[in-house]
Amino acid sequence: MQTIWLSGAEWLAVLRIGLGLWWLESWRHKDKKGWFERGTGIAWAADVAGKHRWGVVRTGFRRVVEPRPKAMAYLVVYAELALGLGLVSGFLTPVALVAGLLLNLLYLVLMIHVWAEQGQNAMMALISLVALFAMAWQTWSLDSALGLFP
Repeated sequence: MQTIWLSGAEWLAVLRIGLGLWWLESWRHKDKKGWFERGTGIAWAADVAGKHRWGVVRTGFRRVVEPRPKAMAYLVVYAELALGLGLVSGFLTPVALVAGLLLNLLYLVLMIHVWAEQGQNAMMALISLVALFAMAWQTWSLDSALGLFP
């Protein structure tokens, strides 16, 4: 593989780190007080799920998320932080990439009719898939330094 400036593995590390920074920005810009104290994030998602044309989404949200809104708010917010930190540092990278891919797919399905969100979730899922199959933890990562996931 020929590349300009960096090696292929280094460009994959740049892609991985960029995805991690995207997750960190998702975490940073959230109104944590609103999410944790007023339940704004889960309330918004409940509204989206309640109007969803796919019954499985409405039912799944009602059964899994609605009974535990506070726990789900913490789960979503801190999952985004953990994904960002894991991808930027390259620690447990394959785990972070799979978890991020699944979270983006959940977001994609929940917000299938919210066009403003589709591009972001689709691109983040694609980057996760490429970084996972190209093993983007081989360079500039704690995984590489620690000899994890050879």
